[in-house]
Amino acid sequence: MSVSVSSEKAVRESYAADASGLHLVPELVARPQSVEEVVELLRQATTDRTPVTCAGGQTSTTGASITDRGMLLSLRSLDRISPIDEATKTIRVEAGVLVGEIKRAVATSGLLFAPDPTSEEESTIGGAIACNASGARTFKYGATRKHVQALKVVLANGELMEFRRTNLEKNTVGYAFAHDPIDWFIGSEGTLGTVVEAELALLPLPAHVVGLAIFFKSEEEALRFVVATRESRTVTPRCIEYFDQQAIEIVRTVAQDGMLPDGGAAMVYVEEEVGDDLDLTLGRWDELIEWVAPDFEPLVFDGEASLREARRIRHSIPATMNERGARYRAAGGRKVSTDWAVPYHRIAEAIQTARSLAADSGVEQAVIYGHAGNGHPHQNFIARDARELATIEGVIEETLKRVLTLGGTVAAEHGIGKIKRKWLPLQMNRLQIAMMTAVKRELDPLGILAPGNIL
Repeated sequence: MSVSVSSEKAVRESYAADASGLHLVPELVARPQSVEEVVELLRQATTDRTPVTCAGGQTSTTGASITDRGMLLSLRSLDRISPIDEATKTIRVEAGVLVGEIKRAVATSGLLFAPDPTSEEESTIGGAIACNASGARTFKYGATRKHVQALKVVLANGELMEFRRTNLEKNTVGYAFAHDPIDWFIGSEGTLGTVVEAELALLPLPAHVVGLAIFFKSEEEALRFVVATRESRTVTPRCIEYFDQQAIEIVRTVAQDGMLPDGGAAMVYVEEEVGDDLDLTLGRWDELIEWVAPDFEPLVFDGEASLREARRIRHSIPATMNERGARYRAAGGRKVSTDWAVPYHRIAEAIQTARSLAADSGVEQAVIYGHAGNGHPHQNFIARDARELATIEGVIEETLKRVLTLGGTVAAEHGIGKIKRKWLPLQMNRLQIAMMTAVKRELDPLGILAPGNIL
């Protein structure tokens, strides 16, 4: 067996960008068609000491799926989906399958693959596993890790191994981090091994879901509603998403005319899986809305087509910001996005602090939107040149320091990659980084996997 590896400039350039705004041209590109070819490629890379960075749909916002060192290993052609195992409610898929394709494949059997990254129609399951992707429904269902039952992984030396979750309720054998080796690879961003196949846990597909877009006169009111929703005993949302005024203005450009009310300075979007009585469900939401801020009639998204429209509208925000950032790449600018999170009851304090730091530095306020139910908003800045980029990154670093004092994290969803690597020591101490380095050294002794990611 001989796997084609290309050094042609046009091919290399076609794999040089992801959603981060960085541009890194690999020295080589390999496009294996099977797991066996991935094994062969990594064996040869070990022999030649060639760095290898794996990639799927290249939707990473942190530069994790691009490289200018060694070989870019594209797994897009590993796109096989096995039949559903009805007894265990699981499905096996190869790493190059799009998350959206998995959802559609299992929905025909009345099942749900719960993780829902916003870019699910462009992102592969291998990439979702690599960064432990999450999304709006993570509020109810958890991130990707929770739904992965087994993995086939090609180690740096070309050894193919399978790791299966134990699902034990009790276990006292050895150190806790060694109990489920599968978790070493989920979220490791390709630094410990190359995921080529996964067994995914499925859930029953909800029969009826309703979405509500609720508008507020101020950001403070909207964020107060987020906390009230989290702490309510009458409603059970599966997602709680926040949109500031700038985000709403982007939504206006893609929504139907007159769909969004005038005067709204902020919006919260929620979804709930309905039992038998839609009117009862909506009535409970009306009571909560009336208690917090009764200024606007909420928009109701009822039915699959309507929910798809709500999702399309939501996705317009990062898509628009990506387009805006791309205009400034030639000048050294780009979109700069944050991924921090705080305990949900401190989200208003964190956003206010982030806005103050931006104002003090003279940069334009970021568009803020995202997973407020988990205390996890996104800030999207636009840097128009290299100088402004440096200023914005300085603002972000100060924001992250404040976020950590609130009990937060510097990266909640998109991973560390290359862009956020410099901020890892803000959160992790010397011992934590040393332990990660030791695991990396054991699994990848030559250091050839995903150079520049995380460590």
